[in-house]
Amino acid sequence: MKKIFDKSWNAKEHEEKIYENWEESGYFKPEINLKKQETVNGKQGANKKPFVIPIPPPNVTGKLHIGHAMFVTLEDIMTRYHRLKGEPTLWIPGTDHAGIATQTVVEKDLKKKGIRKHDLGREKFVEKVWQWKEEHGGEITRQIRRLGASCDWSRERFTLDEGLSDAVVEAFSRLHKSGLIYRGKYIVNWCTKCHSAISDDEVLHTPKKSKLYYFKYDKNFPITIATTRPETKLGDTAVAVNPKDDRYKEMVGNFFDIDLDGVKRKIKIIADRTVDPEFGAGALGVTPAHSTIDWKMAEDNKLEVVQVIGEDGKMTHEAGKYAGLSVKEAQEKVINYLREFGLMEKEEEIENNLSVCYRCNASIEPIPSKQWFVKMKPLAEKAVKAVKGGEVKIIPKRFEKTYFHWMDNIKDWCISRQLWWGHRIPVWYKQDAKLKTDSLKLKATEEEIFIGKNPPSEGEWVQDPDVLDTWFSSGLWPFSTLGWPEETEDLKNFYPTSVLETGYDILFFWVARMIMMGIELTGKPPFHTVYLHGLVRDEHNRKMSKSLGNVLDPLDVIAEYGTDALRMGLTVGATPGQDVAVGKSKIKGYRNFANKIWNASRFVALRVTGGDLQSGELGENKIEDLDIDENLLTDADKEIQKAHHETIEKVTKHLDEYRFSLAGETVYDYFWHTFADKYIESAKSQLEDEKLKANTQKILIKVLTESLVLLHPFVPYVTEQVWQELREIYPALSESIMISDWPK
Repeated sequence: MKKIFDKSWNAKEHEEKIYENWEESGYFKPEINLKKQETVNGKQGANKKPFVIPIPPPNVTGKLHIGHAMFVTLEDIMTRYHRLKGEPTLWIPGTDHAGIATQTVVEKDLKKKGIRKHDLGREKFVEKVWQWKEEHGGEITRQIRRLGASCDWSRERFTLDEGLSDAVVEAFSRLHKSGLIYRGKYIVNWCTKCHSAISDDEVLHTPKKSKLYYFKYDKNFPITIATTRPETKLGDTAVAVNPKDDRYKEMVGNFFDIDLDGVKRKIKIIADRTVDPEFGAGALGVTPAHSTIDWKMAEDNKLEVVQVIGEDGKMTHEAGKYAGLSVKEAQEKVINYLREFGLMEKEEEIENNLSVCYRCNASIEPIPSKQWFVKMKPLAEKAVKAVKGGEVKIIPKRFEKTYFHWMDNIKDWCISRQLWWGHRIPVWYKQDAKLKTDSLKLKATEEEIFIGKNPPSEGEWVQDPDVLDTWFSSGLWPFSTLGWPEETEDLKNFYPTSVLETGYDILFFWVARMIMMGIELTGKPPFHTVYLHGLVRDEHNRKMSKSLGNVLDPLDVIAEYGTDALRMGLTVGATPGQDVAVGKSKIKGYRNFANKIWNASRFVALRVTGGDLQSGELGENKIEDLDIDENLLTDADKEIQKAHHETIEKVTKHLDEYRFSLAGETVYDYFWHTFADKYIESAKSQLEDEKLKANTQKILIKVLTESLVLLHPFVPYVTEQVWQELREIYPALSESIMISDWPK
């Protein structure tokens, strides 16, 4: 027999080998149940409902960070637990094409070589992105493997895979046919750096000290207006006042000619209930082209729309002498002009929100643009009903209030993006032969547009140049990954999925959209439970950031302390929806726990083989068949059995209720303090008693092996290695701890 149980646990030596064995074994696939040698319709476990988790697909450009480590740990705990319970268990892995992020990374890479994307053209640029994806795209999934993720990698998907692309086309077509997708010109959030529209919930509002400027357009204008952005006033076509404000009642409906530093406009005084008479001067300059509120006022009052800021973030020709200036430059010059000519009445310091792109942090400009939109109200109503009716449960429950608030105030979703990388909008327009070949004549009638993959062979067709928002394809993830819209075996067996686990910060970005899309396109919510974890903070409860120098790199932590220690550090103390403090001292403590598991297991192995690890066997009896003599039980035996059964019950209950921290704490305290420190100490003297020896050995091995199974979802590597060492002396154990039985 080979030598087993080195004197100490060496995570570096064992972890990668263990993972390779797991992946090669097929244990991650739900088709096979090796412990019972049963298959049911090709699926694991007799007559058991499958447990399915779709992974939140990380960006293909991504590098493993502590947030990834958190979701991988929690999802792997669930996956391993349900697999141990004998359920057909599927954790679907994959990555997201991440439109803006990936295009930006490749553009930067090309720029270093002196190449701009427009030099290549669309087709060749997209080829370059695919090349980049093939070279670098697997890095994030390799790193996720290091965390012990027991995903079924044979089912790995990418949001631009052919099958998932077909799903996007089908979803767009169905939503358009149902009247839920439309095209129109409206105010959108325009990122001046990404040069693309983005949706409302991709705009970050950063508090910033600002100034509120009180001024008149010129000396003849009778009303003082107040604004934080004087440069936009070059595009004003009205001034709005509250209809109950006596100061301006007589002026409502009148027109005034103004001259703002050479920019001449006709200004109409309008009444609108949304104007707060107490804020500023109680009068707002209406800029229809650069405010969603003002756009609505313009529609209601038939006002002219004048765009003074362009897609490049510079002033347009409508801004007169300010044309070509950046927004900031124009702002400074307009302020100087107002001061110089005595039009500025006062300046007031205020706290204001600066709108920036959540991807690149560049400023957002509201501008009018022709885009594709999804009508959200009808979708939101069904999604709200699913949560209120209990079809979808959100953990923690308090986030239901946040979810309902967002759904009740939802706006139509702008889904088109002015990018080259992504799902091209599957709309084709019939081209007018009289126009140049690169021109597009957009037709209003359904007969002159085609929605789908390939347009009819007759006539000239040009595809819409925009791509879809990345969140559109991500919204289909729980069912597109299973083969939808085809009626595949996976879709029939594994949809709806069971749990969606992710950070609370993307409840709107992703979770709500999946619920809406799932109900609309499949008739069922895509999962029954949403578990939201918090952010990982440092040990002083500060947000991790490069500037503070407190960022924990998971791969560095793993190299120093081992994966099991990192996983326990992230799990214990992490309650749903609450941020968790994690530092190296905490993780180091759990490395000591991994060593404790190893040392306690080594002691048991030594004592049940008579002190010689290279000889002696416990026989072929399975754990549940070990014949423990109840008449020989000591007080210590009875205490450990009682504590053991209570621990099984508590850990099972906590895991069923998604209380991962409590489950981890419970099994940690039990194993270290009750089993290792107390019972093993009592067992030492019992093993010296020939009458009690055999009974004590059986209790030790039974309690140890079942405890290892309880620990396995949390610390998979050390428990697997201990299991393999024990199999040398106790071959009745299953081939891997992963396919053993959860203790009852």
